[in-house]
Amino acid sequence: MQPIPYWRLSGFYFFHFAFIGAFAPYWSLYLKSLSFSAFQIGILMSLLHVTRIFAPAAWGWLADHTGKRLLIVRSAAITGLISYCAVFFGESFTWLFVTMALLSFFWSASLPLIEATTLSYLGESTAKYGRIRVWGSVGFIFAVTSVGYLLDSTNIAALLWAVLGFKLGIVIFSRQIPEGEIVVHAADSHSIRQIFKRPEVLAFFGACLLMALAHGPYYTFYSIYLVENGYSKSMVGWLWAIGVICEIGIFFLMPQLMHRFGLKQIMVFSLSCAIVRFLMIGWGVDWPAIILLAQILHAATYGAHHATAMMFVHRLFRGRHQGKGQALYTSLTFGIGGTIGGIFSGYAWESLGPGLTFTVSAAAVLLGLTLVMWKMDVEQ
Repeated sequence: MQPIPYWRLSGFYFFHFAFIGAFAPYWSLYLKSLSFSAFQIGILMSLLHVTRIFAPAAWGWLADHTGKRLLIVRSAAITGLISYCAVFFGESFTWLFVTMALLSFFWSASLPLIEATTLSYLGESTAKYGRIRVWGSVGFIFAVTSVGYLLDSTNIAALLWAVLGFKLGIVIFSRQIPEGEIVVHAADSHSIRQIFKRPEVLAFFGACLLMALAHGPYYTFYSIYLVENGYSKSMVGWLWAIGVICEIGIFFLMPQLMHRFGLKQIMVFSLSCAIVRFLMIGWGVDWPAIILLAQILHAATYGAHHATAMMFVHRLFRGRHQGKGQALYTSLTFGIGGTIGGIFSGYAWESLGPGLTFTVSAAAVLLGLTLVMWKMDVEQ
């Protein structure tokens, strides 16, 4: 087995998810401060998902074709940083649309390739994945709490500088990770299309797409929703952080859970929890205890779900297909699913209201749960 560059991979995860921790909860508040409508905010926030429909596939193909995953990650990190700097020079809808589209295009290259690299280093010890990935959760907690306090005490424009710092961290650590060996596997003889067309694989991707779609209102309007209902920005930050703290616990428990339960069982549990969670958020905002409990469920709805999905993808797409497999997962779930969810949330938030919008999210997850229980009969 190749020596695992534990701290260098962990450092990259830390800053990658610290960027998300500063961006996902608070960027919509920045856009609102510019007097954009809910629909415009939904469009702009969905750009992070739109480019994930096609960009990861292109990056993944290039990485598997050249065998230079980390060179692509480093190049994308630098160009992503340059693209982000444009936010300091304009505030119009068109300017931010172009800026966020470029930022997302380059940003979307990194994670699928880092995931493939991490799992390549782990080899057959994939149950240890959570111990490296957990540092991404730590980075998210650090960013979401510190930026929440920062924005309570200063102007929303401070967010731009905080995000810039995390982008610089991504660039620095992308240059520290050594290129891992791509091991040839027997599954290389199968084409991506042959693997993808298997019923259990289609059910898996369908369920993950619906899960990402359902999170559209959460990632776009959750912070706005809480602030408008009397929660402070620092409290909003802590609610995001509590969810990720619980996620960390699940990452450490995943080796034991995977030893005791099958991937399908864990997936069914996480989807079931997501249905309950979205209904609690949609109809329980007046009761902080309910909102707190809903955030605790993040351990299942993201932590267990994501770790299980990564294991499933890794077992399906081996050897030369690893980069493409991770990219396909990102494109179909966070790309298509996230885009539809983001655009839907911008429309539904004003026309249906928060309660019904999150109820639709719960219904989407219920459909995904049905797919998993119906078709994912083969335990991978």
